[in-house]
Amino acid sequence: MTARAKFVALNLVLLLQSAVWGWSQDFRMTLLRVPNRGIQPQAVIDKRGTIHLIYYKGEAEAGDIFYVRQPAGQTGFTSPIPVNTQPGSAMAIGSIRGAQLALGRNDRVHVAWNGHAPKGRSYLEAPMLYTRMNDSGTAFEPERNIITTARGLDGGGSVAADDRGDVYVMWHAPKPGQKAEEDEAAVFVAKSVDDGKTFGPEKLAITNATGACGCCGMKAFADTNGNVLAFYRAARNLTQRNETLLLSNDRGATFEIVFSHDCRMAACPMSSSFLSWTPNGILAAAESQGMIYCFRVDPATGLHVPPGLRLQAQGKYPVAVGNARGRVLVTWIEGSSWGKGGTVAWQVFNQGDGYPVSNRAKAGAVPAWSFATAVTRPDGSFTIIF
Repeated sequence: MTARAKFVALNLVLLLQSAVWGWSQDFRMTLLRVPNRGIQPQAVIDKRGTIHLIYYKGEAEAGDIFYVRQPAGQTGFTSPIPVNTQPGSAMAIGSIRGAQLALGRNDRVHVAWNGHAPKGRSYLEAPMLYTRMNDSGTAFEPERNIITTARGLDGGGSVAADDRGDVYVMWHAPKPGQKAEEDEAAVFVAKSVDDGKTFGPEKLAITNATGACGCCGMKAFADTNGNVLAFYRAARNLTQRNETLLLSNDRGATFEIVFSHDCRMAACPMSSSFLSWTPNGILAAAESQGMIYCFRVDPATGLHVPPGLRLQAQGKYPVAVGNARGRVLVTWIEGSSWGKGGTVAWQVFNQGDGYPVSNRAKAGAVPAWSFATAVTRPDGSFTIIF
């Protein structure tokens, strides 16, 4: 059997499995492979039901980002569009430095990722790269470095956008003039008010000395009401690595800490975090000492809305999405480590009481440096892409 035949056969099996799961449970599920054998998928879905997807191709140390979409009612993806104009300007190594994706006003696509320091230079000169889809929706503009003073980017940055034209690029780095140490790092935010055409200089999100875990990812999110959130791992005293949630209720003018999950570790766990909107509040997902956890956040107050999902799973790179019926899909990767792939696992929960409404299942394997993403379609069904 050829490689293509095996790929097609696997997808048929996945679709059959999804049909069985959808018939036997109070939800429907579709499982899709990343097109063109890409890795590190990131997906969002617009109000019309079109899935917007980016993925990585190439060597782990230097590769490229591509964008595709799947319109509602179709099963295939469009032809890929290159995101980065400088070949090899992205990286996949570490799994948390790759590209992140956001939809802004008029569903314009915004992408940000960790860039490479100039050859032979310190990582302290690495850029935080950003690009957006052009006005005609046919290509991406040349990427730009958003950093002006807050250099020392190590772990994953993030991007968020809203339907007012505001775009936020966020990252963590040492404060200017401070030592390049995790406990000296802070979260910075650069904001655009013109759909990413221009950005103001970055500023500190908060003045509190939380530090930032250097090789952990961050997730930024903006909703339609002017609320902006950032979920990242702190590194106070290099041992207190609490997953920390920042909230702004004034379109990024000021932030405050609204949640901190206790985690005491002497080393960086190289973890990621996730935020997504649901009709019942914002979902936040992360890992702590190898265990996945997920909870709901009131975007107006930032308060943790009980109950948390009763999820007892060991893994990395969690993603959580919910639908209007109060069902929450959580997917994560099991068995993954540095340079080693793993297996996609998932489970569906009831948001009202936090209890599972499906058995835990496994979708398939992912290669090194990769993970899964997920979206909720307008009809309430879920799609996992891995």
